Amino acid sequence: MNVEYRGVWTLSEVRDGRIHPVSYELLAWGRDLADTLGVPLSAVLLGSGVTEQAPDLIVHGADQVYVVDDPSLGHFRADSFSKTLAELVNRHKPEIFIASATSTGRTVMPVVYADLATGLTADCTELGIDTKERLLLQTRPAIGGNVMADIKTPLSRPQMCTVRPRSKKPLPADPSRTGRIIAEKAEPGALSSVMKLLEFLPEKNVGAPLQDAEVIVAGGKGMKKGANFALLEELAALLGGSVGASRTAVDLNWAPYSSQVGLSGKSVTPKLYIACGISGAVQHLAGMSASDTVIAVNSDPEAPIFRVADLAIVGDALEVIPALIGRLKS
Repeated sequence: MNVEYRGVWTLSEVRDGRIHPVSYELLAWGRDLADTLGVPLSAVLLGSGVTEQAPDLIVHGADQVYVVDDPSLGHFRADSFSKTLAELVNRHKPEIFIASATSTGRTVMPVVYADLATGLTADCTELGIDTKERLLLQTRPAIGGNVMADIKTPLSRPQMCTVRPRSKKPLPADPSRTGRIIAEKAEPGALSSVMKLLEFLPEKNVGAPLQDAEVIVAGGKGMKKGANFALLEELAALLGGSVGASRTAVDLNWAPYSSQVGLSGKSVTPKLYIACGISGAVQHLAGMSASDTVIAVNSDPEAPIFRVADLAIVGDALEVIPALIGRLKS
């Protein structure tokens, strides 16, 4: 054990100037780990004008919050964020550092671990502590979700991983909790970026962003043409959900890339995932197999999607979906 490194860190995310709820999920993961190890739990908060929100992280489980509040961090840039985070890690030396497997976490954490020459396990679904060796146990799907791999990082620090969003409920807010808010200053070189922000274009989603959605209605090649995605949008609206797509549907320009689910798209964990006309390639299954409930509609009774489905409907999606819409409307 490297005694120089101590403590558990979580990476807080800021979107549209506010702390994103996924940050509180991470604190729930971090609280379990920190309590098992008997160390403090710290949240790291980067952004512009975010200091006043830091106490909310204490209320949701953090013992202390490291805040870097600087105008140059108002918009996410992978290079300046990663350099700032690496600098903070070298300064304070946490033994564990976890982030969410969102677009932010998936972008910045690989750069941080490369800068630190440590390890990183991506897209974990379970975390624990090997108390004998004081090692982080990182569990994630492997081989297209067919097996669960347990991974350790024994030789380097910090132990780093990203965790699937919506894989743990946030702790209840406790206004009585107290903790430290620590203002940090990044070196000017860390805050510099080779990127120039020209314009911010929000993702075009039907409903909430996929990684935040509780219900997702996704379509694939079985929808026959892009115009038929209007059926998925109507069904999603009735269920209060969002629309997703397979890579094939995106490649055919039936849906935007922001809606793609799978290894080359987004990993999602909704309460309900309805796959319409999606055969179930390994790459797609890896992105949605952690959904609580899966309903699959496909005309092929041997479609791989049925292997992960809780409810399998063998039939033409273009017949089943209108019938379902009709029943919901009535």
